[in-house]
Amino acid sequence: MRIGVLTGGGDCPGLNAVIRAVVRKGEGVYGHRFVGFRDGWRGPLTGDMVPLDTAAVRGILPRGGTILGSSRTNPYAAVDGPSLVRENLAAAEIDALIAIGGEDTLGVAARLHAEGLPVVGVPKTIDNDLSATDYTFGFDTAVNIATEAIDRLHTTAESHHRVLILEVMGRHAGWIALHSGMAGGANVILIPERPFDFDKVCAFVEARFATHYSPIIVVAEGATPLAGTLVTRESELDAFGHVRLQGIAQVFETEIRGRTGRDARATVLGHLQRGGTPTAFDRWLATRFGLHAVDAVHEGDFGVMVALHGTRIDRVPLAEATRELKTVPAELYDEAEIFFG
Repeated sequence: MRIGVLTGGGDCPGLNAVIRAVVRKGEGVYGHRFVGFRDGWRGPLTGDMVPLDTAAVRGILPRGGTILGSSRTNPYAAVDGPSLVRENLAAAEIDALIAIGGEDTLGVAARLHAEGLPVVGVPKTIDNDLSATDYTFGFDTAVNIATEAIDRLHTTAESHHRVLILEVMGRHAGWIALHSGMAGGANVILIPERPFDFDKVCAFVEARFATHYSPIIVVAEGATPLAGTLVTRESELDAFGHVRLQGIAQVFETEIRGRTGRDARATVLGHLQRGGTPTAFDRWLATRFGLHAVDAVHEGDFGVMVALHGTRIDRVPLAEATRELKTVPAELYDEAEIFFG
């Protein structure tokens, strides 16, 4: 078989590990040939591709990002986009496609499969918000980066008796904020699933100062006040209809200063969370996903996504995998609240 591979959406630690595993097993065990499409769905949309073989994937296991490039291109937002994708795949004699991405990339894969495209999905997102898998690779790396940042903020907060606010990624789901906040000993964790009250947050701040320690607040970019709206950096939408979020930490900086008189400083991790070397767990998970994805292609089991359930790698329908986001359940957030203040 001649198999195409693409990586779409935001870059993520572990993408190269998937590509390596797919090619190593697909070529070495099954004798298949591979091509990589550049920049997500833009590759098959425009016919932009490069050959992939064992030599091309040597040494990429520990590298962050993706050797194929990525983008938020949506074929369904382009004129005759799906038709162009099918035409370019046919012209390149592609027998099957492995799409590595999150809700948007795999949402496109699900739609194209419903229209007859032989595709297998691999779940990727630092947000860990795909409901059909226990974990996505990239998440563990992002949590570790955020936790290290919290550890560092504790020391400077104590030195200057300041409130330090750390903004992490999480548009609709607060998994990074929850895990890193608990691991790093944050005094308040705010997530999109639970609207917050500024007055209550300020009360936690004062309670922390009363113990002669300085507060650390971890807030997901998509967190919202009880009667408020998302804080956005700009109004322009991407190809999937998402507005760019960023700025909630600066809002907190201003509000806390005004309401408590305490010095407050904001730090936005931004793309630091998705860059750099993947953790051992993410390399392990991404590698296993790649091995099982090429198995599915070899067996002709299309329209599925590989998923982690416990320690097993299973296959689930793409339509099911992209139907709804996995958000933080109330009972997990209630556990974190024990440590607030």
